[in-house]
Amino acid sequence: MRSMTETTIWPTLRYDDARAAIRYLVDVLGFVEKAVYGEGDRVDHAELLWPTGDGVMLGSVREGSALGGLPPGVGSVYIVTDEPDVIHDRVVSAGGNVTQGLRDEDYGSRGFTCRDPEGVYWSFGTYRGTQ
Repeated sequence: MRSMTETTIWPTLRYDDARAAIRYLVDVLGFVEKAVYGEGDRVDHAELLWPTGDGVMLGSVREGSALGGLPPGVGSVYIVTDEPDVIHDRVVSAGGNVTQGLRDEDYGSRGFTCRDPEGVYWSFGTYRGTQ
């Protein structure tokens, strides 16, 4: 359990087809569905957790949203993982759009970048930031 003094960051994204985005993020990228609220094709709020902590929130494009000016399919999220090769292989197997193949960086990270079906960039790497 996290203490109330820890910082948690939740990138928030909007999708034209949020239900399809959830399936891709869970089935291909490896997120875990925590909560999805909404009726029919509309998703008012969804929380997807990364297996090692934190996560993303997302929803359908809709009037009255606090993110009203944010177009769907816009964004870039970096995920720290010890298994970028495994995720890369899942993306490739699913016919995903890899925009930067697996590579080792001079700053010590190994990773890759892909785009989801609506255009959001997802980078996966071993770099945990400057300690």
